[in-house]
Amino acid sequence: MNIILLDSEEVSGNLATLRDHRAEHIVKVLRCAQGDRVTVGILNGKTGYGIIKELSRAKPCVVTLELNLQGYPEAVAPVDVMLALPRPIVFKRIISHLTALGVDRVFVVNAAKVEKSYWDSSVVQDQGWKRHVREGLEQAVDTRLVHFSFYRGFKPFMQDVIPAIKDRYEQMLVAHPHGGEGLATIYKAGIAPVLVALGPEGGWNDYELEQMRIQGFDQFSLGNRILRVETAVAALHGSISMLRTAELQSRLNH
Repeated sequence: MNIILLDSEEVSGNLATLRDHRAEHIVKVLRCAQGDRVTVGILNGKTGYGIIKELSRAKPCVVTLELNLQGYPEAVAPVDVMLALPRPIVFKRIISHLTALGVDRVFVVNAAKVEKSYWDSSVVQDQGWKRHVREGLEQAVDTRLVHFSFYRGFKPFMQDVIPAIKDRYEQMLVAHPHGGEGLATIYKAGIAPVLVALGPEGGWNDYELEQMRIQGFDQFSLGNRILRVETAVAALHGSISMLRTAELQSRLNH
């Protein structure tokens, strides 16, 4: 936990009192004392530091912070993700990874190779994904909640949702093991965000790839090796961020 995240309703004036796992983390993991500073942030708000005004080490731990909020986190990379729903245990890790890496929106969709039972998991049905978003923010020292939306029908998503949002993107990309050209060859850098579609570990089927092609997705390959979804997420985010930075820097130099 690299930042103590607070909900806005927990703040009164410039004070916040914690009585849960965050207070225990400050006391037992950070081993703070009265007068020490810890990094804090308001969800979807500013970051800064909190000075420990009062602290109780007896269970349940209680910590009162005096807040000094100074500014907002840096903007995240302009990458959104369309993700075929993975296995619940994998999905939890991916949520934290994507949040820590920095994205704005994640569209979770169905696919032919997605097990129906995945949609009944608590991480989807009971909004369990929110806890893992928070973990990703705590890791990355960020406050901006990633927006997750869920679409159980692939065809309605492609025919109704994508046409309504596609103008928001500089480019829409779909990763496929047998996609042909590499990412660097087809990537088009720009100011607007990029939408990247990541399929299940078994890959998108021909129908799904054709529907994405019709909507304007450019297909590419990360190589011949079949990657786990969480590995592909990190590799793609890093690759796109690097390509975009290099291209924009090149434009500035010319």
